[in-house]
Amino acid sequence: MIVLRSSDGETFELEETAALQSETIKHMIEDGCAGSAIPTPNITGKILSKVVEYLNKHVETPKGATKVTAEDLKAFDAKLVDVEQADLFAIILAANYLNIKALLKLACQTVADMARGKTVQQIRDHFNIKNDLTPEEEEKIRFENAWAFDHEPPQDKQTQDEQTQDEQTQDEQTQDEQTQDEQA
Repeated sequence: MIVLRSSDGETFELEETAALQSETIKHMIEDGCAGSAIPTPNITGKILSKVVEYLNKHVETPKGATKVTAEDLKAFDAKLVDVEQADLFAIILAANYLNIKALLKLACQTVADMARGKTVQQIRDHFNIKNDLTPEEEEKIRFENAWAFDHEPPQDKQTQDEQTQDEQTQDEQTQDEQTQDEQA
C-alpha cells in the first residue's frame, strides 16, 4: 500500500499497481523513498482525492476480474474533469507534477475543448485572461502567424503601398494601350 500526503495534510492510500501509473511515484518507489507517506507539495487534498480516484479507476484489472467497459471509463473521465475551472487547472498541475500522462492529456484536452470555436476575446473572457498587448503588437503577431488563420494574411504598410503602386502602373499601361488602339 502506498500513502500520499497532500499539501494540507490529508493522506490517501492506494495500491502500488495504481500508484505506478505516476512516473514520479514509480521513481520514488524504485529509489526507496516511499517508506512512509509520500508528500505531494502544492496538491491539496481535494485535488489529490481526484487524482487517487483516477489512478484507482484506471489501474489494469487482474485477469479474470470484470473489466470496466470503455464507455464506463469514458463517462468516469468526463465526470472527473467536469469541475470548476480552478480545480481543472489544479488537476493539470497535479498530473504534471506526478507525471501521469493520461490524466494530463485528459485535463488539457478538456481545456482545449473549452476554447474550441471561440474568438480570442471569448477565450480571454472565459479564462479571465487580461490582454497585455498593444494593438500594434497584436497586428504584428497576426501578421507573423497568418498561416494559422483561414483568411488572407494582413499586409504591412509597405506591402500595401507597393501593391497600390503596382496597380496604378498597370492601370496607366492599360489606359495607354487603349489610347493607342483608339488612335490606330
